Amino acid sequence: MVLSKTASQTDVSVHSTFASRYVRDALPRFRMPENSIPKEAAYQIINDELMLDGNPRLNLASFVTTWMEPECDKLMMAAINKNYVDMDEYPVTTELQNRCVNMIAHLFNAPLGESETAVGVGTVGSSEAIMLAGLAFKRKWQNKRKAEGKPYDKPNIVTGANVQVCWEKFARYFEVELKEVKLRDGYYVMDPEKAVELVDENTICVAAILGSTLNGEFEDVKLLDHLLTEKNKKTGWETPIHVDAASGGFIAPFLYPELEWDFRLPLVKSINVSGHKYGLVYAGIGWVIWRNKADLPEELIFHINYLGADQPTFTLNFSKGSSQVIAQYYQLIRLGFEGYKNVMENCQENAMVLKQGLERTGRFNIVSKDDGVPLVAFSLKDRSRHSEFQVSDYLRRFGWIVPAYTMPPDAEHVTVLRVVVREDFSRTLAERLVLDVEKVLHELDALPPKLAPPVAVKATELGGHRDCRNGKKTELETQRSVTHAWKKFVLAKKNTNLVC
Repeated sequence: MVLSKTASQTDVSVHSTFASRYVRDALPRFRMPENSIPKEAAYQIINDELMLDGNPRLNLASFVTTWMEPECDKLMMAAINKNYVDMDEYPVTTELQNRCVNMIAHLFNAPLGESETAVGVGTVGSSEAIMLAGLAFKRKWQNKRKAEGKPYDKPNIVTGANVQVCWEKFARYFEVELKEVKLRDGYYVMDPEKAVELVDENTICVAAILGSTLNGEFEDVKLLDHLLTEKNKKTGWETPIHVDAASGGFIAPFLYPELEWDFRLPLVKSINVSGHKYGLVYAGIGWVIWRNKADLPEELIFHINYLGADQPTFTLNFSKGSSQVIAQYYQLIRLGFEGYKNVMENCQENAMVLKQGLERTGRFNIVSKDDGVPLVAFSLKDRSRHSEFQVSDYLRRFGWIVPAYTMPPDAEHVTVLRVVVREDFSRTLAERLVLDVEKVLHELDALPPKLAPPVAVKATELGGHRDCRNGKKTELETQRSVTHAWKKFVLAKKNTNLVC
């Protein structure tokens, strides 16, 4: 969804140089034109504007796949006109989806019998998958509370402050209180002990992240399972665990097979994973898998027959393209366990090349861990002359999109840059990026010293406190002030459109 303004700083019309061969009149920018235009002109007009988009291969902010094999591209184009929800019309596509669900369930060690089928569904991404998993937890908790004659109007969910925004959306949209475990310096994931302390009788589940968006770190799901099991025994509750494996679900089974984070742990009742991240499929596919049928309340499943036969459906949307499902099946059978393992090992090795190159500059602290999602998160050692936001801004001049951001509460004063290493980010690109980072630092070093942040910030906005002895800011308050100011300064320079 794009929240945009119709006012333009240039013109209310769209002009195209080459399309003028076919059309001399400018097109309205925000209204449908009265007349048709030749197909060649429509193509050229749009193609000209899209040239100004960034290069997806150099978008190091995104976890989403930006390259697939030509053979898979052909399969996707051949299926682009198939509506996935028409299961009776496209039974083979439905069968491929079911195969994917079962393959992923076995990958996550679901306790399935010899002839037992897995319980799961394909979604448009992990956001929808998390909504569905959350609804299942909420309904199970409500049903249990009703049967016990207890109030069921104040459900809550426990997460770390490092969760992706889709968890906040779930809590707000479906009226569930979100209890967040705050972060701290040097520890940027959810602390299992603090998480279990927040659990009460109204907690529908604890959400653990396998691959934090902030620094790629895996949370300790095994420890969480142990601590929560002990609390459940003492209280008589049955608080379960959901694992948000959007980024790490297609990494851990291949790089860390001995790591226990999945259905091998008894309290893990559902797992989501993004097929369009390290599942190696273009944007638009996610998966949610339940431990068994009992963990998905039957009343949440709808049955329809107006498309030709009785069809069960449990999704937030209805119509959806089939291409991504087919592409996921292609990757699973094309690569197999061996192929995925090779891809993930290569990503991890390239991440280490980038990390070592940044360390050699002597200018950065590495915030990410070696184990986890293949990415490198790093921050400046000396922020007195320039900030991470400036480094990010200057790297765009070389075509690189490297995000800079502040950590969530209570580590807002920490700012990091992050590079996600995908399959199409080669060792050569990693080495090139390090060279460009060094060029950027050289340019920034030549600028006058940063005497004050470019935007005035009140101490009350920062949650800091003045040093009452001499009326000056404390060192921590100064650091937060500079971070906050540069963040506002950089955001102000960007496009006014908001993209959700």
